[in-house]
Amino acid sequence: MNKSLVLCKPDAVHRGLVGKIIARFEAKGLKIAALKMMRLSTSTAEKLYAEHKGKPFYDLLMEFMAEQPIVAMIVQGAEAPRRVRVMLGDTMPWNAQPGTIRGDWGNHPRLNLAHASDSDESAEREIPLFFEPSEILDYMRCDEPWLDQGD
Repeated sequence: MNKSLVLCKPDAVHRGLVGKIIARFEAKGLKIAALKMMRLSTSTAEKLYAEHKGKPFYDLLMEFMAEQPIVAMIVQGAEAPRRVRVMLGDTMPWNAQPGTIRGDWGNHPRLNLAHASDSDESAEREIPLFFEPSEILDYMRCDEPWLDQGD
């Protein structure tokens, strides 16, 4: 099964949307393999968003992500990175489809509720920034035998 790092950004925490976001992933058959609330250090934020360094929004993003608590989680399931990104919707909330997390609750491009790995490779790079191997739990959901059949 594939994994994706998902961060509920400070705006999701402050608006009380974390539980609703988690519930959407679980209702779609994805499982939460790790979960914690934390403050993001500047050094971790810089590593996570290294590809954006030098872009006009970079400094504001660094400030926003480090100023308040976030919730970090690992979401697991078949094609998890792709499925999670589809469920989040477009980064620009006004372009996000209704029924997506950003389409339903997003209201600002910088305050776009969540970050998620965009590929298996990104997840492999991002997950160790937030979780030790011992924090990642392996278990079976009761509906797992019927999920992700793909046939």
